[in-house]
Amino acid sequence: MKELLVILFSAILVDNFVLSRFLGICPFLGVSKNVKTAMGMSMAVIIVMVISSALTWPVQFYILYPRNLGYLQTGVFIVIIAALVQIIETFLRKSIPALYRALGIYLPLITTNCAVLGVTILNVDSQYTFVESITHAAGAGLGFMLALFLFSGVRAKVDRADVPKFMKGLPITLVSAGLVSISFFGFKGLIEKLFG
Repeated sequence: MKELLVILFSAILVDNFVLSRFLGICPFLGVSKNVKTAMGMSMAVIIVMVISSALTWPVQFYILYPRNLGYLQTGVFIVIIAALVQIIETFLRKSIPALYRALGIYLPLITTNCAVLGVTILNVDSQYTFVESITHAAGAGLGFMLALFLFSGVRAKVDRADVPKFMKGLPITLVSAGLVSISFFGFKGLIEKLFG
């Protein structure tokens, strides 16, 4: 149980896919303008990460590895992720049209979101068990949500701030993202102290 907690909290805080590994930056910058949209996108990413990890792990260990087809990993994982995103997109379009419209182009981009692909590949490369893979995917998704939530709050404050003209727009957004990212480096010692 202790190992699962370390994997979970490390993925959320220490090895945050957005703020430490810098994966999934496109939706991080694009959807973080509005807290509600950021949370909707985060929920979709969490669902895709967990389900894709649950599907790709057995495919890798029971189909690709035994047949020496490991070189197909990236392509097979992308197909699985793309199918999941299509299912979620169809569900949102029919069930929650307002969220579907708010997510716009970013919803189909989950298919090519390197954070989703990264978590599935990292699960295999880290030799996680099935349960550890699901735990890691859930932690990575929750970390993605935490990063988007925090950054949407920071962006709301920055948008109201008196920023010099040369820093308006993308420059101040990137500086803000860097500062939020730096704040997460302090969690490394905390996780080691709690679970080490």
